[in-house]
Amino acid sequence: MGPFDYTVLVPSLPFLWTGLQFSVHLTLIAMSGGIVLGTLLALARLSGPKPLSTASAMYVDLMRSIPLVMVILWFFLVIPLIIGKPVGAEYSAIITFTAFEAAYYSEIMRAGIQSVSKGQAMAGYALGMTYGQNMRLVVLPQAFRNMLPVLLTQTIILFQDTSLVYAIGAKDLLKAADIAGKNYNRPVEMYLFSAVIYFVICFSLSALVKRLQKRYAVLR
Repeated sequence: MGPFDYTVLVPSLPFLWTGLQFSVHLTLIAMSGGIVLGTLLALARLSGPKPLSTASAMYVDLMRSIPLVMVILWFFLVIPLIIGKPVGAEYSAIITFTAFEAAYYSEIMRAGIQSVSKGQAMAGYALGMTYGQNMRLVVLPQAFRNMLPVLLTQTIILFQDTSLVYAIGAKDLLKAADIAGKNYNRPVEMYLFSAVIYFVICFSLSALVKRLQKRYAVLR
């Protein structure tokens, strides 16, 4: 292996920055879309018609029972055969992550909705609110507040999982480190540096989650 050569870190920064941008971009899109879709799945599962509730439960159970990397590969390889044209690694990653993470956010939001006192919902109905108004103005805001630390924890896991798009060639942080390592013939340094970046970001977000947990524990 030879001694470490840290001088390659500076010229590799443009590669790593581009990869980090895509990883963060993918995380934010999958988080936003996953929370929205997951909330709809949770509502359908809790109070939707029986067929819709069953379909939502089946979707969540299916996604949570399959490894993410398999879902990524299936979508990337099978969907082009169905529609007759390639989707692209980046778009495949965005669609797959959003659909996959929705199942996990759905369970988090379902627990959050169930954690809100039924008296709160009954008070909303007593004021003449419809089901939609009650959910939008009374139940969901409290559910989001109760589940915020858990939602952020799942987002940290999501950011770590973005490295799996390496399997389909999307240029995330890990792929960028691999390219830089090959270009400068220093793969060990590049993988180590990318690991440090993952650690710093995830550790910082974990510290934020702990602070939020303490804050909400005091509020309760």
